Amino acid sequence: MTARKSGSRLETEIERCRSESQWDKIPELVRQLSAKLISNDDLGELLLGECKLQTYLKENPIKQGASPRGPRPKLVEVRKHLTAALDRGNLKADYLQEASLLMAKLCYVEGEYRDALGHYSRVNLDDMQLGGAPVYRLSMIAEAYATKGLCLEKVPAASPSLSNKNTGSPSSNRSTTDREQEIITCYEKSGDIALLYLQEAEKALSAGIQNRSPKPGPTAQDLELGYFLETGLQRAHVIHFKNGNLTRGVGRFREILRAVENRTTQSLRMTIARQLAEILLRGMCEQSYWSPLEDPPTVSPLDDPTRQGHTHSKNYSLSRRPRVYSGENLFCPQENTEEALLLLLISESMANRDAVLSRIPEHNNDRIISLQSASVVYDLLTIALGRRGQYEMLSECLERAMKFAFEEFHLWYQLALSLMAAGKSARAVKVLKECIRLKPDDPTIPLLAVKLCIGPLHWLDEGECFAKMVIDMGEKAAEFRAKGYLAIGLVYSLKATDASLRSTQEEYQRKALGAFQRAQSLSPTDHLAAFYLALQLAVSRQIPEALGYVRQALQLQGDDVHSLHLLALLLSAQKHYHDALNIIEMALSEYPENFNLLYTKVKLESMCRGPEEALLTCKHMLQIWKSFYNLTNPSDSGRGSSLLDRAIADRRQLNAMTLPDFSDPETGSVHATSIAASRVEQALSEVASSLQSSAPKHGPLHPWMTLAQIWLHAAEVYTGMSKPAEASACTQEASNLFPTSHNVLYMRGQIAELRGNIDEAKRWYEEALSINPTHVKTMQRLGLILHQLQRYSLSEKVLRDAVQVNSTAHDVWNSLGEVLQAQGNAAAATECFLTALELEASSPILPFTIIPRAL
Repeated sequence: MTARKSGSRLETEIERCRSESQWDKIPELVRQLSAKLISNDDLGELLLGECKLQTYLKENPIKQGASPRGPRPKLVEVRKHLTAALDRGNLKADYLQEASLLMAKLCYVEGEYRDALGHYSRVNLDDMQLGGAPVYRLSMIAEAYATKGLCLEKVPAASPSLSNKNTGSPSSNRSTTDREQEIITCYEKSGDIALLYLQEAEKALSAGIQNRSPKPGPTAQDLELGYFLETGLQRAHVIHFKNGNLTRGVGRFREILRAVENRTTQSLRMTIARQLAEILLRGMCEQSYWSPLEDPPTVSPLDDPTRQGHTHSKNYSLSRRPRVYSGENLFCPQENTEEALLLLLISESMANRDAVLSRIPEHNNDRIISLQSASVVYDLLTIALGRRGQYEMLSECLERAMKFAFEEFHLWYQLALSLMAAGKSARAVKVLKECIRLKPDDPTIPLLAVKLCIGPLHWLDEGECFAKMVIDMGEKAAEFRAKGYLAIGLVYSLKATDASLRSTQEEYQRKALGAFQRAQSLSPTDHLAAFYLALQLAVSRQIPEALGYVRQALQLQGDDVHSLHLLALLLSAQKHYHDALNIIEMALSEYPENFNLLYTKVKLESMCRGPEEALLTCKHMLQIWKSFYNLTNPSDSGRGSSLLDRAIADRRQLNAMTLPDFSDPETGSVHATSIAASRVEQALSEVASSLQSSAPKHGPLHPWMTLAQIWLHAAEVYTGMSKPAEASACTQEASNLFPTSHNVLYMRGQIAELRGNIDEAKRWYEEALSINPTHVKTMQRLGLILHQLQRYSLSEKVLRDAVQVNSTAHDVWNSLGEVLQAQGNAAAATECFLTALELEASSPILPFTIIPRAL
């Protein structure tokens, strides 16, 4: 009885050590077992053979793609132990099967593939029971299926030595397709059983089985897959993809990922998730996608059409399968990008959790591998999120990658680009500075920074510094040197526009012209260099020269919208309004949703065809805005009385009147106190204050600011028609969007003047100047009102300030002449009138600065 208890305890301990791969303890346990139970000597041979084989493989791991070559001296003892265990026949049936599996494994290691297949045939793997089997035996069976698959791949299908059934190989007349199916089935069974083994092993460890021994066993993290189990988990889908069977390959990926996770497979799961995401993004479209919970299609455009008749489907069953995630309310993706994004976010979480950040030399290789793995995930995230325009989310993901990013240019650069796309321009510039430090010889990085500085940020001094970085590179910048001069020319041009002193404006204009000429000489085939040179000449009122360069720009790129727009403005400056309108209409045929072109068209139509045509264009702009931005007017009241809806819905008066009759206060106005309007005012008040002063010359407008400008253009047309009620209603629409806009207040002053309310107009103009003290139109109108009120000195001061801001505003010079004449200063008045006439002769229908200046 004592011996039996001792044997039972030893067998349990041996089973535990085999399950936990503690091969160093096996010889001592075998010694104890042989001393107590003499009849089980053959079990000792089995255990010693297994122990030495596993130890050898641990010390000499098989590498992927390497073929074993011949016997090894250290394996001689392994074969001796296993041969003794098999030949004497004293083993129980289960142990005899295990000995055969080990012998087959040994044959594979020694390169004897046919002998290995023979052992598997005698064992008959399919008859081995998984139910109730010890944990270590699950591992042996999984390895056996993987090894059998490897042997079948190594041995030619028509090998004579495999022609009889005793060798365990397919018969000589078996088709290649059947053989491929058998190989795939071996790997898939191996993978399924490997997952089951790992789940059961971790379950046993967590239950504390190892604590039954005097010394605790390894933790769950110490379990290793090994070459054969890893092959079983990964080889099946490789063959599917190699054979052009993408459907089954994707299905196999999903089967592995749905299995309940354990610590040992976390790295493998991250790799598989990343690979599946890459396939979903690059090899599958929405039409060929199927849900993970659905059966794959029998015929799929993903698969090789030449092998459609040979598509393999799973045709086996196992008595025990690995546990899979199940339950109610589980998320299931519905299309390929959604599934890819889910997989990549899971992979990113795992990459961040397992990141190796230590910089000590011993961890250098692990850190490089960790970085490379994470970089691939973030590159795929960029593809997935970029397709959906989710740059905000992408930038947040890449910010989490910064823990990897010490001295890693690629991740810093990806973050900078994502911040740019997400509209986080200020932060993008800071990140680009780090990119410049990491890669100082790359001219494209400071050019990107310039693009942000002169675009949405309007940081002109910083933009000048970045542009000079490119210029200072000299020949290293190669073709980008011209871009550097173009960038610094744009900086000087914008500084000239912003300058308050005429001398400063002229100095910056001179520098801008020099930079654009240098860019044009370095890159004579670049249409942008010729265009911006033409634009700067136009701003400087050198109209004939500007026409020459804009025509040169159009010869280089005939469909450039800004060049066409500039040509129209130059023609209008020469008072060729009909020709300018024809150019605008031609440009709109190519760019029908360009609001800058439409603003100019409204002005030209008012001049050439009358205000009714201009109002038609205003309504068309409203329709384009609603379809282009697909937004709801925030000034809509609950009963839908907004002018936008009325203007778009009312088609009965389309030929006569584009906007509804605003004389009715109930239908022609919007409740300024509506909840929607108040929310928009609160959200956009800060944006309005920063953008209104610079728009449109500092870049694209906010959608709601575009809508407000449309209403203000309509109000201006109605003002020209002497219809103050309609103009007031349009202005109210713009006010509901941006109540603190100086443009809105200026238009209210215009309407008040139209109604003869001089004091009210003066109050509106003063409020507008309190918001934007350099708005020239407001300064000019206020100066005239002060002139009417006979406050000549103050009027002169306001108008002279306006001339300092914009020395090319002919109407300001004319108003200043009137004030000086009223004061009796005839000589100065005459000079102002002559200047006004000269400037008016070259004045465009809209300022040249309406054309955006951006890199």
